[in-house]
Amino acid sequence: MTVDSFREYLQKLEAEDQLTRIEEPVSWNLEASAITMLANEHDDKIPLFESNETESAQLAGDPYRGSQRRPWDRIALGMGMPPDVSRREFYEMTIDRLQDPRGPESVSASDAPCKEVVNTDDVDLLDYPWPYIHSGDGGRYSNLHTLVAPDPDSDWVDWSYHRTMIHDSETASVLLLAGEQTPNLYYYKYERRDEPMPVAIVVGAEPAVQFSSVMWIPTGRSEVEFAGGLKGSPIELVPCETNDLMVPATAEMVIEGEIVPNARRDEGPFGDYFGYMHGPRRSMPALEVTAITHQKRPIVPFCVEGTGVGYTENSTSSMEIGCVGPDATLGLRAGGFDIDLCVPWQSTPRTVYVISTNSTSPGYLHELANFIFTTWGMLHVDFFVFVDADVDPLDQRAVLESLALHADPDEDFHQFGVETMPKVPLNIYQTPSEKGNVQTGTSKAKTAKAYIDATRGEDEAPDPTVEDVDTRYWAQTLLTDAGANADHLQFIDPGETGR
Repeated sequence: MTVDSFREYLQKLEAEDQLTRIEEPVSWNLEASAITMLANEHDDKIPLFESNETESAQLAGDPYRGSQRRPWDRIALGMGMPPDVSRREFYEMTIDRLQDPRGPESVSASDAPCKEVVNTDDVDLLDYPWPYIHSGDGGRYSNLHTLVAPDPDSDWVDWSYHRTMIHDSETASVLLLAGEQTPNLYYYKYERRDEPMPVAIVVGAEPAVQFSSVMWIPTGRSEVEFAGGLKGSPIELVPCETNDLMVPATAEMVIEGEIVPNARRDEGPFGDYFGYMHGPRRSMPALEVTAITHQKRPIVPFCVEGTGVGYTENSTSSMEIGCVGPDATLGLRAGGFDIDLCVPWQSTPRTVYVISTNSTSPGYLHELANFIFTTWGMLHVDFFVFVDADVDPLDQRAVLESLALHADPDEDFHQFGVETMPKVPLNIYQTPSEKGNVQTGTSKAKTAKAYIDATRGEDEAPDPTVEDVDTRYWAQTLLTDAGANADHLQFIDPGETGR
């Protein structure tokens, strides 16, 4: 069953008793994010804040945050998958859908919910409750949306995911880090030609659109077509009011504008996905707003970054596991590599990835690592762990066991030089002087990238197991002797539950 809008997704959450409506007024100033953070930490329901200072819009806190044991589960719900889908089934179903992209369809403005309210004259960003998320943030943010921007030299339009800090009624700054697709369009095409880049920020897009915008879709390929594949039907698009871009018709809100050349506004600090306050405050490209269209009382989703580190989930950590993982798996298979799965590490999903593979020769793994770091760029991820195909990369305990048993600190830890790879300036280990070229938002110096070979190796036998003990038989015997009813035993797969 398809999910056609963000509102329909929230209704499905509510039908599954996974959403709580908060009718009492809640402030956008830290209060909404604090409640959302507590919900994240306690694995509670998704909060929908129906009342705030502006009353012009509602807020949804971390709507795509998965459960701590099944971080992919609400991503699956947003794609209309069965609620009990396993991790591996979810990966394979998502990969199958990515291999069946579907082109979008155009609809008239009269049929588009995002056109219920159209404002092209006295636009005012401050009419809406953009949240102040962390007490040390540089300002209020929209940080769970899709940014639409066109390539000036082709028909390709990139749909991506870049946080935006609100400055005043008509301007904002956008985090554009060179090396990523949309920033490259701006810095190396539009700005060099002294031309503004037309953009649309789609707030509260239908789930498949949001999911595709965080994936590693190759340059020149249409994210909206892959979103159609994820959804299982075409995405309906409608024209913008002040530029030629097409945007999802069921969006909660669309902010139209242009990112002007050679103009900067302050951005940050911001409590980032690493779990730390990212700084220093830096200059980022300036967005000038030309129109705002939206549904009546739109719902503005936001993410409390930083709560997805180590012990809990948030929207972006769940989307990294549930969206980027299957996409990366498909990309490596398409590159000709013998890949079982490529999985972001659940505790810190943008810093470590795990890849399971049948081909474990040192030369093959080095070629694979080099392909990843040089072809994909991998600006965020610092290192990969390679494990055998019979090790489930989705099971963190199994991966740690492989590291402990098979990764020789002398022979199996490999680094691609000290300063050979590009890096975004977000890591906590980077000093302020390393963080940046203010013109392109990248690290001054390049960084090391590394991989760990935690495979058994071609000549090493599989791990020994205790084959002469029937564990289930002995468990039943012991419990029966203790007076338990062995017929009612439930044997739980720890890899499936996360235990």
